Amino acid sequence: MIRKFWLVALAAVVTTLFAMGLAPAVKADIVAEPVVYSINGQPFEGYFAINEGFGDSQPVVLLVHDWDGLGDYEKRRAQMLAEQGYATFAVDLYGQGVRPTNPDESRAQSGMLYADRSTMRSRLMAGLAQAQAQPGVDGSQVVAIGYCFGGAAVLEMARAGMDVDGFVSFHGSFDTPEGQDYSQTPGRILVLHGSDDSAAPMADVVQLAAELDAAEADFDMEIYGGVDHAFTVWSDANRYDAMADRRSWRALMTFLSEVLG
Repeated sequence: MIRKFWLVALAAVVTTLFAMGLAPAVKADIVAEPVVYSINGQPFEGYFAINEGFGDSQPVVLLVHDWDGLGDYEKRRAQMLAEQGYATFAVDLYGQGVRPTNPDESRAQSGMLYADRSTMRSRLMAGLAQAQAQPGVDGSQVVAIGYCFGGAAVLEMARAGMDVDGFVSFHGSFDTPEGQDYSQTPGRILVLHGSDDSAAPMADVVQLAAELDAAEADFDMEIYGGVDHAFTVWSDANRYDAMADRRSWRALMTFLSEVLG
């Protein structure tokens, strides 16, 4: 009787995980490796993950890192996406070997790109081209996602009118530089945000919604009540929120299935 109970319980858990899109794919032939590429003579090092069990023409996710640069967190997220059949390229916006180790270094690196949007855009475009050039992908099907600084970078892509199907910001920031707007945004936007985000408060969310409405952009927002900034970052014990992490991942899976099919 006890054995039967545990079998039923296990089946229920597995069913729930698959419904949420959190269970690994049945066939997970994950290949993941660094990709070195050049922008104006400077080397950059991204990271590509693909599940070869899903064939040779997979949709692409372009993943943009947090302000501390491309690291283990982004690599694990790339692998998680690959497990679900989305070939994922984690772009490098700082340069090969440039990996901040403290907040001051992170602020300096991200600040340089915030201050020079032309360079930010050129590095994002180069990363997108690298993603589309990877083996086994369908470069015509792309969604860009980003975390924190990466969320802001993804919205920069949207305002720049970069030719991708969707843009997803996880606890990003929303400042729109003077002279920019969302009138040229080609795809859907999804904003996943905490109502208690100390870096981008709800007033910024309201302003973003107004800008998107004014541009007649196709967008959705999910706001997680009482949740702070960086709620998906496992290593940040003070801010990580397991429920918001699960809900935002499920929202991403739904978005990808709708946008990329």
